[in-house]
Amino acid sequence: MRKALTGAMALGVLMGTLSTAGTATAVQPDATDTTTAATAAQAAASVDILDRLLSIPGMSLIQEKPYTGYRFFVLNYTQPVDHRDPSKGTFQQRITVLHKDVSRPTVFYTGGYSVSTNPSRREPTQIVDGNQISMEYRFFSPSRPDPADWSDLDIWQAASDQHRIFKALKPIYRENWLSTGGSKGGMTATYFERFYPRDMDGVVAYVAPNDVVNKEDSAYDAFFARVGTKECRDRLNGVQREALVRRDALMKRYEAAAAENGWTFDTIGSMDRAYEAVVLDYVWGFWQYSTLADCESIPADAANATDEEIWDSVDTISGFSFYTDQGLSPYTPYYYQAGTQLGAPTITFPYIEDELIRYSYQPPRNFVPRSIPMRFQPSAMRDVDNWVRKNARQMLFVYGQNDPWGAEPFHLSKGAKDSYVLTAPGMNHGANVAGLVPEEKALATARILEWAGVAPASVQADPSKAKPLAKWDAKLDKRDVEREPTLRP
Repeated sequence: MRKALTGAMALGVLMGTLSTAGTATAVQPDATDTTTAATAAQAAASVDILDRLLSIPGMSLIQEKPYTGYRFFVLNYTQPVDHRDPSKGTFQQRITVLHKDVSRPTVFYTGGYSVSTNPSRREPTQIVDGNQISMEYRFFSPSRPDPADWSDLDIWQAASDQHRIFKALKPIYRENWLSTGGSKGGMTATYFERFYPRDMDGVVAYVAPNDVVNKEDSAYDAFFARVGTKECRDRLNGVQREALVRRDALMKRYEAAAAENGWTFDTIGSMDRAYEAVVLDYVWGFWQYSTLADCESIPADAANATDEEIWDSVDTISGFSFYTDQGLSPYTPYYYQAGTQLGAPTITFPYIEDELIRYSYQPPRNFVPRSIPMRFQPSAMRDVDNWVRKNARQMLFVYGQNDPWGAEPFHLSKGAKDSYVLTAPGMNHGANVAGLVPEEKALATARILEWAGVAPASVQADPSKAKPLAKWDAKLDKRDVEREPTLRP
């Protein structure tokens, strides 16, 4: 194991001054007494897994859902609002457990947003045929302190949430652990590794943006100048420009849609601002979620397209509901983080006349209620980037060739060990190991198996033979892009 844990961990995880101490269901044996250890392990294994989970102080059951071959639990776990000052109180954080067997490795997943309460299996979980713990990111409803002090929402606090969950569950799931996530979840897995590098045995971060210098975004402009084909770019650029040319006519349709759906625009400031934000997201949104083959659905001659064709194309890709108060509210935690630590891209539109653009790409501040104070911390991403370059150990970054969020990826230097940055050709924000070229797919799969401690002897001898240990399950392993309203990673 790369990062051995020292000492026996009790199930009761102390939390500063909070009264959360408890006892485990089985006494931890002396490491030198193998007979006693084996007996204790057998005794623990005989206890129902739900009882073992609920014996953890602060853990409570919300729901159990059956799934063949697994036990699936939706749980609440008591977390400190502020890991530096537990006296500030606690909140309930949702997690899910897809339990296979305590003898299997465990994958720790977060998408960086709300957690799904339906059973699913991320790609590394299928590869290693393991258990999966999924965490809802703090401040995403309902995992939000009440009252909410937004200064407690930062990448260190979120990493500390994961660290406490890991420490609580490691005595049950004793085999190797991997962390993973896609997009903001890939960022989250990376930040977790930066702050708690001893916890995981490997990291698989998918399509994780790395906006090191928030004010320097030329990489995105360069990406949009070359992505796909000229024909496809011209189609997209034409529709985007035409939507601004026809702003007055299409705004009437927007007003009608807002009235019909009860949309309001207090946070962004006006319907006009929201309209332009949706339109300016159009090209980015296409490449984030679509493929080159989807260009056939884009009007080829935007200037002669009907208003309905322009509206439908923009609405399908960007979504006119996204920048309403109702659309923004669930994502306030993301925009807060983008405006305080993560950074946010700004791109230019050289094919659109200046007079057609009134607001340009709007900053995250415009998407967060003004009652929530924000101050950007430029050192946060520089620190993570520098750490990854020099200290990455057993980390795998996977990007999609046609995904705009990959325009600023993580990089590795000579200080990194057994770590990789791989790009899936032609893929978008849903890029994964399965989409890599055969040689890299085999390499990535072999390393994941090795880090999880389950690589068969045949794979250790010949990594090209590596393949997922679990059979494909059409429901559990659905590989659709985790679509979030643009511009959100």
